[in-house]
Amino acid sequence: MAINILVVDDSAVMRSMIKKTIRNSGVEVGEIFEAGNGQVGLDILAEEWLDILFIDVNMPIMDGMEMLARVRKNPDTVDLPILIVSTESNPERIEKIQKLNAGFVHKPFTPEILRERILEALGVLESQ
Repeated sequence: MAINILVVDDSAVMRSMIKKTIRNSGVEVGEIFEAGNGQVGLDILAEEWLDILFIDVNMPIMDGMEMLARVRKNPDTVDLPILIVSTESNPERIEKIQKLNAGFVHKPFTPEILRERILEALGVLESQ
């Protein structure tokens, strides 16, 4: 089953790296959409069928934490699998991310780590 993905990060280079790593992870990919901030990400989410979101924390206009909170408040997307991909190291913020039912992937990452987190988020693989 090919999955549709939204990658939200203000860095075009990081979006490209995440997309390339996803494609190299062995997960069957349908379409990959991109957004440079949380507001554009929400606009795409309203228009497209998505299976999983990758969201950076620190972005202009709308950061990843606000986007995550808005996605979780929407009854249509409350259970949508989300992975926060960030250099964030603050334990309190990581705990808040997990309380909002999102996975966390620390930058930098490998295709193997990304594959494992995707499969966990989609419920295909039990988290360790």
